[in-house]
Amino acid sequence: MAAGNWSFSPVNGKAHSKLQTRRRHCTLSLMKSSIRASAPAAVTIDAPARLHMGFLDLGGSLGRVFGGIGVALNEIATRISLRPAGQLAVHGPSAERGGIIARRIEQAWRLPLTAEISIEEAIPEHVGLGSGTQLALAIGVGLHRLYGSGSPVREVARIVERGKRSGIGISVFEQGGFIVDGGRGPQTVTPPLLARFEFSSQWRFILVFDSRGQGLHGDRELDAFRTLPPYPVAEAAHLCHILLLRGLPAIAEHDLPAFGAVISEIQSSVGDYFAPAQGGRFTSPDVAEVLRWLESQGAAGIGQTSWGPTGFCIAGNPSEAARLAEEARSRFSGNPHLSLVVASARNYGAAIDVSHRDFHSEFEPSGLQDLGRYREHRDTSSFSPSPRGRRPG
Repeated sequence: MAAGNWSFSPVNGKAHSKLQTRRRHCTLSLMKSSIRASAPAAVTIDAPARLHMGFLDLGGSLGRVFGGIGVALNEIATRISLRPAGQLAVHGPSAERGGIIARRIEQAWRLPLTAEISIEEAIPEHVGLGSGTQLALAIGVGLHRLYGSGSPVREVARIVERGKRSGIGISVFEQGGFIVDGGRGPQTVTPPLLARFEFSSQWRFILVFDSRGQGLHGDRELDAFRTLPPYPVAEAAHLCHILLLRGLPAIAEHDLPAFGAVISEIQSSVGDYFAPAQGGRFTSPDVAEVLRWLESQGAAGIGQTSWGPTGFCIAGNPSEAARLAEEARSRFSGNPHLSLVVASARNYGAAIDVSHRDFHSEFEPSGLQDLGRYREHRDTSSFSPSPRGRRPG
């Protein structure tokens, strides 16, 4: 795309002198060279799934609503690769969702994107593992890297409209581990990270899946939040109290019985509150049955991630988790819709690999030069692209 297809209006209504114009052209030429030289040949991102382990204040009596806890997982992730191409194309599982995300970024940048996005693995959608946030952040961050921009994750989250209720997925993408987010207040753009802890490398999650259903999402989720009654102030205070003075110290001291008791209590409280919307403390009665049995066998931290239907519990070490999972599979083998997976916590965020190339290769992202102009002028009212057709797709 030729740079001449873009136009700039005089700043503050003042005409520029020839010297100012020359300086601007010189600056933009340097920017174009810098961005071209740093443009990668490919970007690969591996973004972890997460468990959302409960909200802390669904009533917002102190001016902030939600707040929550969660943890990154190792064994389930979204993995994508991005390369320069002749036009925007998205392939693989969740491709339609990925295309919507890419178009949203295109609109925010006011540039036509020319990249091939291959979704090699995708977190299962609407089962409580944070698939939407991880896919959106992976595509957004990947496109920024592909186009030579180093925008922070939270700026990308703002563009792709993530973190409207929970900030767990954003913080998990940034750095993994066990996360406490501060919910939303009047000035919140994305929920702030309040605390992060390394999760024990010995503890294991047993995830229980039910293939027949999905958790609430979209309009049904919004309707649920609108129709549920006010959350009791005393209960929100109690949950924050036990998390701060029992749950977090237990993580720091690797005390699974104490940590598990806090998670189970938070999950019971929030699950009962959401019961009218999701049909009970757990979305799936069969998942609830498996978790009750696992708890009777010594598992800790019983709960459902987000709206489910996926449930989870925690075992103290890998061998115990493997034994419990195998015994549960045998006991509930008559139900073909149930499956169990043993997973570990991931104490780092998304893995990003950038492969550089000679910038004279065949494909260069169309508009790469102009992204430099976008980055320089995005906070002024003087930047206006010339009208041009948008590629289909």
